[in-house]
Amino acid sequence: MSEISVTELSKELRDAIAGLEATEGLGDVGIVIRVGDGVAWVHGLTNAGFSEMLVIESGDQKIESFALNLMEDEIGAVILGDESAVSAGDKVRLKGTLLEVPVGEALLGRVVNPLGEPLDGGPAIETKHTGLVEREAIGVMGRKGVSEPLMTGIMAIDTMIPIGRGQRELIIGDRQTGKTAIAVDTMINQAKQKTGVVNIYVAIGQKLSKVARLVERLKDEGVMDQTIVVATSPADPASLLYLAPYAATAMGEYFRDNGGHALMVYDDLTKHAVAYRQMSLLLRRPPGREAFPGDVFYLHSRLLERSAKLSDELGGGSLTALPIIETQAGDISAYVPTNVISITDGQIFLETDLFYQGIRPAISVGLSVSRVGGSAQTKAIKSVSSRLRLSLAQFRELAGFAQFGSDLDDDTRKQIERGQRLTELLKQPQYQPLSIWQQVVSVYVVGNGFFDGVKVSSVREAQEALLTRLETDYKSDLDQINQGAAPTEEQLKKIEKVAASVAKGFEN
Repeated sequence: MSEISVTELSKELRDAIAGLEATEGLGDVGIVIRVGDGVAWVHGLTNAGFSEMLVIESGDQKIESFALNLMEDEIGAVILGDESAVSAGDKVRLKGTLLEVPVGEALLGRVVNPLGEPLDGGPAIETKHTGLVEREAIGVMGRKGVSEPLMTGIMAIDTMIPIGRGQRELIIGDRQTGKTAIAVDTMINQAKQKTGVVNIYVAIGQKLSKVARLVERLKDEGVMDQTIVVATSPADPASLLYLAPYAATAMGEYFRDNGGHALMVYDDLTKHAVAYRQMSLLLRRPPGREAFPGDVFYLHSRLLERSAKLSDELGGGSLTALPIIETQAGDISAYVPTNVISITDGQIFLETDLFYQGIRPAISVGLSVSRVGGSAQTKAIKSVSSRLRLSLAQFRELAGFAQFGSDLDDDTRKQIERGQRLTELLKQPQYQPLSIWQQVVSVYVVGNGFFDGVKVSSVREAQEALLTRLETDYKSDLDQINQGAAPTEEQLKKIEKVAASVAKGFEN
C-alpha cells in the first residue's frame, strides 16, 4: 500500500466507496479513508451512534473500534486493537452494540486492562454479565441522601472531613504529597473493619512497577480478595487511558445495582484529561482553555455523577468515588482542578509544606471540606469531632500571634500547647488505619486535656499505650463504641481513669 501513489490511492478509495454505495449502501457499512495515531477516519456509516462499536475488516482480521467523532461526511473511530493492521480501503461495519466490559464477582482479586482482559498472568476471566462503559447516571428520584459513613481509618479525615457511602470526595495536591496513600489506606480499612465494601482501583497511565507494588501491598494486607485493579501504563494508547475510569465504573455499578457497596479510586483524573486532550486534538476538535477541548468538564461530570447512594426501591446500594487530581505548585485554580472541585461533594487538599514538615497525612484543614459527610458520621465520632476542629482552628490563629510575643497568658499558652498535641495526634503512619473506638478515645483524651502534661514528642507513644491498656481492660465497652454508639458517662470515666494513669508515665 505504501508504494501506491496518492493519486492511485485516492482513485482506489473512490472506486471502493462507489462500489459500496451501489451494493450495500453507506448506512451500516463504511470505508477507512485514512488512519494514524490510533484513529481511523471512516466514510459512510451514517447510522452510527456515539460510542457505538465498529468492526474494521482488514483481510482475515477483525479489529474493534468505537465511534467518538460523528461528523457530516465522516466518522472518527478510536481503534482498540492493533493499529498497524488497519489501512485505508478496509471495510468497516456496525457491530450493533455499545462498548461493554465484563463485570461481576469473577473480577475480584484480579488485575485487568480497561477491556476486562487479565494483566496478572492468571486465567482468562469468564463472567455472566457485561456492563456499558458509557451509561447515563441514575436520576434524582433513584437516589437518596448520603447517610452511612465510609470510614477511611484516617483520624484527620473521619473526624473533620468525613466521607459517606455514595459521596464523591476529591483528593487533590501536588505530586508526592501522599494522595494515593490516603486512597490505599481507605481500601485497606474496608477489609480490616469487614465493611463488605468492594474496592476498585483505577491506575490511569501509572507505571506498572508502581501498580505491581500496590497489588503486593494489598495482598499482604489481605485486601486483594475484595479488590479489582484496572491498570493502564504510559505506554498504552490514549484510547485505553480514556476508557479506564468508565470501564472500572461499570464494574463498580454491578455491585451497587445488586444492593452492594463499592469504592472507586481514580488515580488520577489529571492524566485522564490529558489522554482525552490527545484524542480530541487527533480528532481535530478545537482546543480551548489550557489547550483542553471544551467538553473536558462533561468528560468528568458524566463519570463522577454515576457515583450515588441508591434509593431503597433500587436496593440501597452505593458507589463512592475518590477521584485524585494532581496540581502544579498547589494551584487549585487551574482548569481541571476547578472543574473537578465543582463536580465533587468536597475535597481533601494536601499541602507540600505540611508534608515536608512531617505532618502526614498532609491535610490542610482550612482548604479541605466535606459537603455531605457530617450527616453520615457515627454518633461516636460526632461526639468528639466538633471540639477537635474548633481547637485546631484556635491553635492556628493563636500560633500566628505567638510568634511575635513571648509573654502569653496562661489560657493562650494552654490552647497553643493543646493544639501542638492535637497536631501530633493527627499524624498517622501509612497502612495503619484506626477503628472507630481508637479514633474516639484518642481525640477525646487529647482534646479534653488529659495529655496536656505529656511531652509533645511522646504523644503518639502515649496514645499507643492508652489504646493497648483499654483494649486489654475494657474490650466489651470498646466494642459498643465501635458499633457507632456515643460513649456513655460510665465509659468516659473508665477512659479518663486509664488516660490519667498512662499520662503520668510520659510527663515532662
